[in-house]
Amino acid sequence: MLDVARLRRQFPALNPEGGVRPPVFLDGPGGTQVPQPVIDAMARYLATSNANHGGSFAASRASDAMVREARAAVADLLNAPSPEEIVFGPNMTTLTFHLSRAIGRTLRPGDEIVVTRLDHDANVTPWVLAARDAGAVIRYVDIHPEDCTIDLDDLRRQLGARTRLVAVGCASNAVGTLNDVRLITHLAHGVGALVYLDAVHYVPHAPTDVQAWDCDFLACSAYKFFGPHVGILWGKRALLEALPAYKVRPAPDEIPDRWMTGTPNFEGIAGTGAAIEYLAEVGRMHPSSGAESSHTSTRRRDVHAGLASIRSYETDLGRQLLEALTARPRFTVLGITDPDRLSERVPTISITMQDRPAAAIAAHLAARDIYTWAGNVYALNLSERLGLEERGGFLRMGVIHYNTIEEIDRVVVALDELQAGD
Repeated sequence: MLDVARLRRQFPALNPEGGVRPPVFLDGPGGTQVPQPVIDAMARYLATSNANHGGSFAASRASDAMVREARAAVADLLNAPSPEEIVFGPNMTTLTFHLSRAIGRTLRPGDEIVVTRLDHDANVTPWVLAARDAGAVIRYVDIHPEDCTIDLDDLRRQLGARTRLVAVGCASNAVGTLNDVRLITHLAHGVGALVYLDAVHYVPHAPTDVQAWDCDFLACSAYKFFGPHVGILWGKRALLEALPAYKVRPAPDEIPDRWMTGTPNFEGIAGTGAAIEYLAEVGRMHPSSGAESSHTSTRRRDVHAGLASIRSYETDLGRQLLEALTARPRFTVLGITDPDRLSERVPTISITMQDRPAAAIAAHLAARDIYTWAGNVYALNLSERLGLEERGGFLRMGVIHYNTIEEIDRVVVALDELQAGD
């Protein structure tokens, strides 16, 4: 069982001074809280090795060593074959636009890109614009609105000889649906298409394995897994070497530097490495008997054990919240609600009320120090597909492993007050 009390002590936001009761942070899908070791790593970098890349002096060499170590940590997090396949950037959206511009150079009129109506717009619009500029065609994969899962039969219909890329999320940032990305990749590769995975909402909740999934690219964001605002892109080495990179002329042409545009956020990269070390610590506290091979690095094994423990704990918390919500018919829960199907979702739970807009529910909860998000949370196609956009979208509650059952009870009490007409 996850030692949540011990883990929570590492998060300053969860331990305010003066004995004040901390807020309930259900805003994790928009950005998680940060443990003290991450804060310390960023401050230590700025105090001791704040220098640009490639210098011959000590601070620059120390900075470059930190970046190499952070890349190795991310490779462990994603089970990537090599740290040289890890690219840092401002955020997932910027990195996706950057790569979509490069892939767009390879498209021809009539080529096709497949996106879904479930995804965050950061994995939709960059491809729509790339297709527009190249005269290519965008195909949208529909969902099953009753449980907000991808219609795999529709995906099969959309794939064809002209499909060049399939862009899909690992987990829905809006309703928590987990997609079978291994199957989707297999189907895409069957027609010769590349696969670009948005794992921003997946990485904080479960082990990630780019090798097992056999995807071609994967992007995520450190600030969703307890780190600072840094984006991460992984790609297969051959593709990162072959694609045309948009960059200034003096920049190195070797990967991963050829994909790094401008001076990166070095202190943020230091914090990213520390966030992964935090996940490894969770794994050391809760060792797993999983099937990792003996050749797996210690940190890689520990990170994946930590995320497996997080997954188990969060599933139980999500079950508690789902059961409470589904027992109250005034709330409509979007997505998968069947308790026997919780393995198909993460505990990101969105609701609507017939007589209250989502923003009013969020304001009611905020007045009780419960932090949530209202609107379409950038899942615009999904909000439109469910007929919710004109109503102001939905209320999203994101359960994270630092949440507790007491906090879930606190949320339910607050929602019952709203139900009573407060």
